[in-house]
Amino acid sequence: MKSGAQILIEGLKEQGVDIIFGYPGGVVLPIYDELYDADIRHILVRHEQAAIHAADGYARASGKTGVCLATSGPGACNLVTGLATAYMDSIPVVAITGQVPTSLLGNDAFQESDITGITMPVTKHNYLVQDARDLKRIIREAFYIAGTGRKGPVLIDIPKDVSTAMVPDTDGPDDQPRLRGYKPRCQGHSRMIQRAVDLLLQAKRPIIYAGGGVILSDASTELVTLAERLCMPVTTTLMGLGCIPTDHPLNLGMLGMHGTEYANYAITESDLLFSIGVRFDDRVTGKIEAFAPQAKVIHIDIDPAEIGKNKQPDVPIVGDAKSVLTDIIKKIPESCPHPEWSETVAGWKKNHPLRYNSDGKLYPQFVIKTLAKILADKGVIVSEVGQNQMWTAQWFKFTRPRQWISSGGLGTMGYGFPASMGAHFACPDQPVVVLAGDGSFQMNIQELGTVAQYNIPVKVIVLNNQFLGMVRQWQQLFYEHRYSYTELPEVHFERIAKAYGIEGATVTRASDVEAAIRTALLHPGPYVLDIRVEREENVFPMVPAGANISEMIVGHHTEHEEG
Repeated sequence: MKSGAQILIEGLKEQGVDIIFGYPGGVVLPIYDELYDADIRHILVRHEQAAIHAADGYARASGKTGVCLATSGPGACNLVTGLATAYMDSIPVVAITGQVPTSLLGNDAFQESDITGITMPVTKHNYLVQDARDLKRIIREAFYIAGTGRKGPVLIDIPKDVSTAMVPDTDGPDDQPRLRGYKPRCQGHSRMIQRAVDLLLQAKRPIIYAGGGVILSDASTELVTLAERLCMPVTTTLMGLGCIPTDHPLNLGMLGMHGTEYANYAITESDLLFSIGVRFDDRVTGKIEAFAPQAKVIHIDIDPAEIGKNKQPDVPIVGDAKSVLTDIIKKIPESCPHPEWSETVAGWKKNHPLRYNSDGKLYPQFVIKTLAKILADKGVIVSEVGQNQMWTAQWFKFTRPRQWISSGGLGTMGYGFPASMGAHFACPDQPVVVLAGDGSFQMNIQELGTVAQYNIPVKVIVLNNQFLGMVRQWQQLFYEHRYSYTELPEVHFERIAKAYGIEGATVTRASDVEAAIRTALLHPGPYVLDIRVEREENVFPMVPAGANISEMIVGHHTEHEEG
């Protein structure tokens, strides 16, 4: 006989789980008692939201499924934002929550919440376990669902009496779950693939528009191979950064609201848009009717619901990006150059680079450029959300997939710092650096306690402008500088870090930035750098909401500084 809690831990070990991020509570005590002697590492966070963000960061950095654990009621509800974050970005996470005993379900018992009902819109699937004998099957199904097809979060809610129930050990062979109605398609349709090949060979001004699906399917090698074979420029979404090295001659960087000018121009003038693992979301497309107006559209996505949701493709291909790209490459000749198109794109890159003022003041772009120079091709970069996120996306030189971790679809402030903890455990041999704004960092600043307790050597660089920077930027540009409740009081983050026993420093001069970053990276434990940047610096280019992506505000800068 085994308890439900024993079966749960055995099921997690069967799935290869070696780390869980969690926070204990009354109804999960039976599970925590089993964890006490288990050879699964548990990281005690300071808030349940941090547990799921850490599991999410672990999943993004490793390619595995992240796991978190929380108690019922408020503990489970504190996971909701993280579930929505993972759901929007298709990240495989299994969240385990405790629940009141089955006899009390629906009675408004102490710390009861209908977490399966609450999370239904933001999970790929969820379970309320009512019989301990079902636990092993449910665990297998949960991991299978989370990690196949369009990946995403799955929640397992376990009442206390289920975790304590003693049931016969009826464990069978570890067969792949058979779920009626769940059959994700990996292979693309051969006729659609041939149509895509025909369009690729006919195009004069083709461009690849690559998203997070390329990273999630480990299709970066295939993407670069196809781009080189057809001499096609590549532009990526925020989530696709790293699928082609920043310094690759075909890379146009990020497109969309804060994308490069030349990426947006190339999209607008292209005659073929080869879209892979993207959602055509509003921050990329701007006015959807004017997005790639001259282009035929090929759209590859593993989720059929995304095909035609926002923009109708000429050639829809449902399938895994790696599989479909492999099939297309087999049908493409060795080299198909487009010299006139390449020359046009090169002209845009030369004449419209990213830029910022270079007048000796301390600008956030300079901080990120300096970090990129020091790290070279090393490191995992995690961002919070807001201006810090966009500057990092624009200015850091990403060289490989899974080097960049950020909340894209939901745009979750407070995500980056706890996600960096998960990234460290996924990549313990890589330096992990968080780029944060002072607003975002304070949303989960209590996790300084976690990184101090476990000596997690993440380096936090706070681009401190004493504003909710992105909201302030919109107020400046569109609300006549009426900074309504976006200015933040001065906070001494170095002092807060030292209260937790963490080293840190405050930087106020551009000339001190490089030495400060090198000191932080060399420090063996966690480190907080409070860098006081220009308070009203903006992120440019910027496409106003609802405008065409070619209608960019480029700002007023004195010098070209890209490269």
